This record gives sequence, C-alpha cells and structure tokens, in this order.
Amino acid sequence: MASPLKITVSQEQGQVPVTVFYLVGDIDGSSYEELQTQAKSAYEAGTQYLLLDLTKVKYMSSAGLRALHNIFDLLNAKASEEVQKKMKRGILDGSYKSPYLKLLNPSRDVTRTLSTSGFDMFLEIHTNAKTAVASFN
Repeated sequence: MASPLKITVSQEQGQVPVTVFYLVGDIDGSSYEELQTQAKSAYEAGTQYLLLDLTKVKYMSSAGLRALHNIFDLLNAKASEEVQKKMKRGILDGSYKSPYLKLLNPSRDVTRTLSTSGFDMFLEIHTNAKTAVASFN
C-alpha cells in the first residue's frame, strides 16, 4: 500500500521568493491530486517559483508525472505567446529548463522515472537546497 503524501510548505528568499514543498511519501494515483491542489493554492496566493523537495519521495508513478506536468503548465500559464512558442521549441530540442519549477534530491528510482519520461530534459534537478533556491531568478 502506498504511503500517504505529506506536504510541508516554506518560503525561501533567493534572488526571488521561492516556495518550497517538502514532500514525504509516494506521488501516485492516490496522492497526485493533493500535490496539484496544494500547488494551485500556492499559485493563487502568489507563488511564481516552486521547488519540490523530493528527498523523502521513494516512488513516483505516471500520476505523479501528470501532477508535475500540470504544475509546470500552471506556473507557465502567464507566459506570453512568444515565450510559449520558444518554450515548446526548447523542450523539443532539449534547450529549455523551466525557470519556475525545479526539483531537489529525487531518489534513484524517482530520478529513473524522470529520466525515462524525459522530464529531466526540461526540469532542473538539484542536490543542494541553497543552490536550488539561488538558481531561481
């Protein structure tokens, strides 16, 4: 049985204010909606930059990937049409990394899931929290 997902939220100040979600548990069919709901609430409260700390996430299913994709889309929603076109081209050619959503310390298994699905091509993955927060600008 999957472990329930717990989300703790904090605000960090780098070059810009960064919201950090500390996730504990699996991101799967029973928990992905909670992650999406929390991200939407944070976005509606003014969050523009989101760091997901995956240190304590052992498993991510396709539903978890769907949640990441939905959060990515949410945070990019206000981008101009021109920026959206550049982003889509950059995702296809591997030159785009999201300036709004980044990941911290995924486990080996979660990293494999991100890599297999291609999410590591457009989401930065960090291993140090201070470096991750500082990378937002």
